[in-house]
Amino acid sequence: MKTYLSVALAFALSCAGAAHAQPQAAGQSDWPCRQVKVQSVAVAGVWTGPSLDGAKAWREESALTDLVARVSARRTPLETAQKLVSDFAAAAGAERKERLTALFAGVYDTLEAERREVLSGLDRYGAKQKLLAERLREETQAMRAEQDKPTQDAQKIKDASEALQWDLRIFDERRRALSYVCETPALIEQRLGALARLIEAAID
Repeated sequence: MKTYLSVALAFALSCAGAAHAQPQAAGQSDWPCRQVKVQSVAVAGVWTGPSLDGAKAWREESALTDLVARVSARRTPLETAQKLVSDFAAAAGAERKERLTALFAGVYDTLEAERREVLSGLDRYGAKQKLLAERLREETQAMRAEQDKPTQDAQKIKDASEALQWDLRIFDERRRALSYVCETPALIEQRLGALARLIEAAID
């Protein structure tokens, strides 16, 4: 049992430490991913088309907001998005450049907001993991203290062991799920870049 508890504690410490395996700036103390936290994607990093200044009024037109939502949704295949963009460009006529620029402004705003929401969720996730790791430390220490007593309470040791194993299983399940979730900001950024290229191509 003592061997198991030592392994459990080492496991919790190593998993909790993985969230801080890289140097972190202020405000990133709860960031749980190996990937560096990038707070936002700069427009210039994905878009080489016309300036987005003055293109923020895309929310005022229901047809455009609907198209932004459809194109931005990650469940929409890029092939479908390309067809939607092409049809939109063809219908825009002489206003093709302005309309497509407004479309990208909407896509950028939408995916940036989604990405920020994911980052906030990951921070909350990391904070909960830190709390759970601390609970595992405390439960392990309490178990060791109980085992080291001259007169042991078998029921207390049993209850403490079961609680520790339960929390350790939750910690491990959350840790394994995290590896997928941590990829989400990059996936959103990749989609943003792909849509930028589609829209730019339609402008040209």
